[in-house]
Amino acid sequence: MKLGSKARYAVMAMVDLAVHGSERTVSLAEIASRQEISLSYLEQLFARLRRHDLVTSVRGPGGGYRLARPLAEIAVIDIVEAVDESMRVTRCEEGAAPTEGCMSDRSRCLTHDLWAELGDHIRSFLSDVTLEDVCENRPCPAKARLLAAE
Repeated sequence: MKLGSKARYAVMAMVDLAVHGSERTVSLAEIASRQEISLSYLEQLFARLRRHDLVTSVRGPGGGYRLARPLAEIAVIDIVEAVDESMRVTRCEEGAAPTEGCMSDRSRCLTHDLWAELGDHIRSFLSDVTLEDVCENRPCPAKARLLAAE
């Protein structure tokens, strides 16, 4: 499975905003320059992020964007889902009934459950990682909790 560019760039931009926007608004041009992402692409992504209440915008001179919630309250999965990135790892059609599969007779292929479970693990992992975790360079908090328990 490959995470698409919308999700990767949205997460990069949100981390940039978190790092550089704690005291002020940050313009998309600044993020575009630092992260080497097209400004027009960022505009599209931030429109979606704003609709999902992950960022707020400030108009006028000195305007830009701010995070709408504290870092610890924004999970990476929130960002991925806000930009409509598919997290599918099976080849089944999105929206298909849980019993329907990808075969021509709508049955499940032999490896369906394997790939579906992988997708569940990815979603779970991205749900556990917050912007704060990424900014603090601890992108695997579950692993850190296990190590601390030893």
